[in-house]
Amino acid sequence: MTFNRTSAAILLAAASIPALASAPLAPTPSCVDVVQQALYSLLLPGESEPSLDDFAARAVAGQSGADFIAPALTEPALATLADPVLATLPPRESLAAFAMTLRDIRYRLGGRAPTTGFDCSGFVQYVFAHALGIELPDNSISQFQAGTQVARNQLQTGDLVFFHTRGKKVSHVGIYLDNGRFIHSPSTGKRVRVDELSDSYWARRYVGAKRPNTLT
Repeated sequence: MTFNRTSAAILLAAASIPALASAPLAPTPSCVDVVQQALYSLLLPGESEPSLDDFAARAVAGQSGADFIAPALTEPALATLADPVLATLPPRESLAAFAMTLRDIRYRLGGRAPTTGFDCSGFVQYVFAHALGIELPDNSISQFQAGTQVARNQLQTGDLVFFHTRGKKVSHVGIYLDNGRFIHSPSTGKRVRVDELSDSYWARRYVGAKRPNTLT
């Protein structure tokens, strides 16, 4: 099995999780920080520090390079690239790692794939289907009605967080990462990104969280 440096970085990040958990006095880095540090550790002499944003942009464009070697990135190609690495990770870490590879893909109403763009529920549905083989409902209201309710102070990586961005009903969903962060496809003109639950916009619109039954 052949791994490029991006694959190796994700494996290094996963391997570091037990060590991080055994050091309670040190600040706990986020998923983003752990993967970024892993990428940095794989630099060759003279190379500039990589960023996850650059990696995501390359993934969307299907560009080749030292950290990402792939043909033009179609939907099946993305799933094939992810599978060997993600299969070695626990389910929650697999979800987070795969979701992070989709950063910077544009928002598109009704979008269900990287090649077309994602709306919020399409992004969530795609990540669960391709990282874990789990089929979720295709809209945020149905996703909210499924699963087990989770208190905000008990959120875990992979839980779904819901918001009311139009009226008082659930109209937006994202995937919780850690340390108050979640990843989602926000709205028209924007791209898949990581935000904070504590940001005033999202804090005012937070409805609740659900844990898909397959993660309980």
